[in-house]
Amino acid sequence: MEYFKDDLKWNPKAETPLRVIIVGAGVAGLAAGIGLKRSGHDVIILEQVPQIAEVGAGIQMAPNAARILGRFGLLDKVVEKSNLLEKNCLRRYSDNHELGTAPLMPQIGQMYGAPLSVIHRGDLQRILLEGAKAEDVDIRTNSKVVEVDTKFEARVKLKSGEWIEGDVVIGADGIKSDIRRQMAEGHGIQDQSQPTGDAAYRILIPREKLEHDKEALELLESNAGMRWMGPGGHIMAYPIKNNTVYNMVLIHPQKPGSKNEESWTNKGDKQEMLDFYSKWNDLVKHLLTYVPEGEVMEWTLNSHLPLASWIENKVALVGDACHPMLPYVAQGAAQAIEDAGTLTMCFSLTSNVPLALEIYSLVRKARGEAIQQSASTTKTALHLPDGPEQEKRDRAIESAGSGEGGKNPDMWADREWQDFMWGVDVMKDTLERWDEWKGKVEGYHMAPVSAVIYT
Repeated sequence: MEYFKDDLKWNPKAETPLRVIIVGAGVAGLAAGIGLKRSGHDVIILEQVPQIAEVGAGIQMAPNAARILGRFGLLDKVVEKSNLLEKNCLRRYSDNHELGTAPLMPQIGQMYGAPLSVIHRGDLQRILLEGAKAEDVDIRTNSKVVEVDTKFEARVKLKSGEWIEGDVVIGADGIKSDIRRQMAEGHGIQDQSQPTGDAAYRILIPREKLEHDKEALELLESNAGMRWMGPGGHIMAYPIKNNTVYNMVLIHPQKPGSKNEESWTNKGDKQEMLDFYSKWNDLVKHLLTYVPEGEVMEWTLNSHLPLASWIENKVALVGDACHPMLPYVAQGAAQAIEDAGTLTMCFSLTSNVPLALEIYSLVRKARGEAIQQSASTTKTALHLPDGPEQEKRDRAIESAGSGEGGKNPDMWADREWQDFMWGVDVMKDTLERWDEWKGKVEGYHMAPVSAVIYT
């Protein structure tokens, strides 16, 4: 692959094969299953739905995730279904004035040794599912896990009453994680999320709707990300599916009285969407008129406080189960794949399950939560009302984009933060610092997890 340059010296084969139980067949679960199976482990993925569906809309595949998928042998297939974004344009909501441009490909690929692209989540899910099947991962659908062993040994109970035992359990059961809830209940604490006050429309506009609109068609064919910022909301848009669909995510205030349910499949109201964006620029308003009736999806954005721990005995959480990401820095899938890469590396270097999980937590937890927090910080900057603070933000964006220097208030476009998000190689960091990580764990005397705090 043109932009994938890998200098990791690593033998992926585990010293002792383990029986790994993964709960959930989303991005985190499938990626972890592929990596661990390629390392020689016996992997079972338990998924509650009868059939794994290709749901969602556009997501970003950042370099920190792309390099891991390259090591898993899947990057070529991902790029084949992706759009490589060449730039990201930051614009004012009212007049479409461009405040700055962040160059992306090919510079980002050359800088970080892996490409940056956007892909439909359904395409990524299918590639991961096919990859897991090709590795002969044991994927069992219609297998809802209702309970983990009360002492968090590597045993799970299915809805059917059957218990399945292994050496380690990976909880990849998503933002509504039952395993996370059980960890909390074990300490008498209620697992809950807090509404951010925001919701998001996700819309997909097919090419045929745009063919008679020159300006809209240019956007679809441009391989550029568009970021419009306005009072109380912002829009992120880009082409996907090889420039045949225009993907838009529109963040707006949550409606008073609406449910705080976190779901990708809730229907939104097109007229309400048009009303909120009625004072935005003509290009945005024109794009929204092309949205097919009945195809506006809306979901509530809730925040989750950092957990005291991602691990408990022989059970670990990954992906949205432990670090659900708000969409402001586009790292949800990437951070889940980083979890998978780190676990793969840990379990290729040791068969000591508590040690591997402790090191996984040391490598991933602080980093994942820092990126999680950056999303909240970015939200504040993007949604400023018109006034002095907004004008200060706009000047900072213009200065950063023109090469004059300074921090970009949009952390996703800030070069220093890009280095942290995209430049860190968690697998390489785990391998090269293994003795250091191991020393830290042994220095912490392998302490069991105390209370997990959810407030």
